[in-house]
Amino acid sequence: MPRIQPLRRDQAPPEVQAAYDRHVADYPGSRITNMKATLGRSLPAFLIYMQWYPLYEEVKTIVGRRPAYLFAHAISLGSNCPLCTTFFRRIIIDNGEKPEDLQVTEPEQLLLDFGSHMALNRGEVPDGLFERIRKDYTDEQIVVLVAFAGQMIATNIFNNALEVEIDEYLQPYLAKEMES
Repeated sequence: MPRIQPLRRDQAPPEVQAAYDRHVADYPGSRITNMKATLGRSLPAFLIYMQWYPLYEEVKTIVGRRPAYLFAHAISLGSNCPLCTTFFRRIIIDNGEKPEDLQVTEPEQLLLDFGSHMALNRGEVPDGLFERIRKDYTDEQIVVLVAFAGQMIATNIFNNALEVEIDEYLQPYLAKEMES
């Protein structure tokens, strides 16, 4: 049971309804999920957390679509966030892969290690791992990757702290160990 109930569109004040509508219009295929509807209880919180989307687009530009969602999945796993982990499991599965049996390249594994280390260790990354990342990415790209990881971790913390329920459309994608 969520600690705070999501704010349905029909319950939201007009400015939150408008923000919901803008978000869905700006990001085709997106929806107002339980997390977003919970964030809707604070318009500034909703608007800030929705900045995840432009950062994610930038990460995709830097590393590619598949490595971007694998990076987000690794961060969510490292943060132990059932909702976000399930969200990215869905993307992995819908792209024809098994999250438990991913085949990744060495550069992809480096990126996943970078993301999971940040999630597991309060942002701390071993020098050796950072130096390996530095060889593959510019300073500007590293800033985007770290900023995105921070936004992803913040999203994980939000969902975990408020025990946001996993949306019904994600239920079929739950990992066996997450099913209740």
